[in-house]
Amino acid sequence: MKRAWALAAVLATAWTSLAARHALAQDKPPAQVAQVCAACHGLDGNSTAPANPKLAGQISEYLAKQLHDFMPQQGKKPQRQSAVMNGMVANLSAEDVKALAAYYSSQELKPSVASDKSLAAQGQKLWRGGDAANGVPACAGCHGPSGTGIPVQFPRLGGQYADYVAAQLQAFRAGTRDNDPNGMMRTVAAHLTDAQIRGLAEYVAGLR
Repeated sequence: MKRAWALAAVLATAWTSLAARHALAQDKPPAQVAQVCAACHGLDGNSTAPANPKLAGQISEYLAKQLHDFMPQQGKKPQRQSAVMNGMVANLSAEDVKALAAYYSSQELKPSVASDKSLAAQGQKLWRGGDAANGVPACAGCHGPSGTGIPVQFPRLGGQYADYVAAQLQAFRAGTRDNDPNGMMRTVAAHLTDAQIRGLAEYVAGLR
């Protein structure tokens, strides 16, 4: 019995040590964060500029996909076009991408806030119930009631800057952003009005 308890104690200590080392590794940012990413997205992924997305707490698989999409592939143009990001990520290795995605996803999000309650109320209706008459499904169906997203498939949106969300919806609607799987977001955004986009963006900013 004493041997069993002793073995359990050793295993518990080893597990705690491994968990602590893992947490420390996640807290230590990859070199690229301080050198390149922090200027726009913050050292902890909480951007202070509404035009730049908050990366803290974002789903790691989604972050990795976006980084890959910003890169040119086999001599072809990047799937996601950005005058800034295409150059920033051009020389990242697969290991760099994995490390950056893991680091930012492990950081705590400092959420944005809605600045227009009236617009946010309109956005809430779309988020929860969609607009069936115009072919707009409820956003919560893919991104979750509280905007936490569905790992691998759909990104976390709750607490994101309204300016950034609105800009991406407009880009999907215009087709200038086209790295959405199966054109899902382009199909949805094509039916959104400017007012609906502003409402959704405001609601997302305050969503928790």
